[in-house]
Amino acid sequence: MDLRDNHSVRGRYRIAFTLIELLVVIAIIAILAALLLPALSGAKTRAVTIACLSNLKQLETCWHLYALDHSDFLPPNNSVADINSGTTLASAASWCTNYAPLDPEPDGIRNGLLFPYNTSLAIYHCPADRSTIETRAGVKLNQLRWRSYNMSLCINGAPELSPPAIAAFTPTFKKFTQIKNPDPAKLFVFLDVHEDEIYDANFGMPALGIWQDVRTWWDIPANRHSQGANLSFGDGHAERWKWRVPKVVRVKSAPQPVPDEELPDYRRVQDGFRQDWN
Repeated sequence: MDLRDNHSVRGRYRIAFTLIELLVVIAIIAILAALLLPALSGAKTRAVTIACLSNLKQLETCWHLYALDHSDFLPPNNSVADINSGTTLASAASWCTNYAPLDPEPDGIRNGLLFPYNTSLAIYHCPADRSTIETRAGVKLNQLRWRSYNMSLCINGAPELSPPAIAAFTPTFKKFTQIKNPDPAKLFVFLDVHEDEIYDANFGMPALGIWQDVRTWWDIPANRHSQGANLSFGDGHAERWKWRVPKVVRVKSAPQPVPDEELPDYRRVQDGFRQDWN
């Protein structure tokens, strides 16, 4: 046998890995992956939250531009519907008339009063919202919804179009210069709405100055951004609110009582709603 062949064989054996060495390498890779994956997941979550905040700030800009173009009047918020029957209670023009879980086409957004100021459909949808369209019979379709955000009912809402029990006790701001109690920096305008509860395009709740100690969610904010929701405010800024208690829709299509442990979250949202008619 040629000695050079033996040398070549020995060389090949010297550069090969043993089974133990391979297992050590695999273990190291697994440890690194376990360390990196949470960081990557967290980075993705933060990126989605930032994108959602950007959407809300763009909607807020449209809201301000509308007021500038209409002698200080705020965009009408007339999207009021009976969630049980699906009938529309408002027929007047509105910032948006899309029914989030039901409308396969974005006509309710395109025909809205804010759409001419920014014709991007994407700014109406939270990138963390993976809920889909469904038929009126409750059959889910493989199509993402067009809208994830509502406007506060106290922003030029139409209480005369609401059910009587709500109409008499829902104070609204008609003009930007009327905004006080709370002031524009504290008054929320748009917010993430829970995917199991969103329907028409307004977000209503009992005004603290009128309803006093009532503890009921009429509409429920989202719980998408690491147990939080994003909101935009009358002065133009947007921020994420972290909830103390996860937001869960326990009573669908009906007002939901607020348990004691959730009361701080409820009051926080309520403080950003118009307090009374004065």
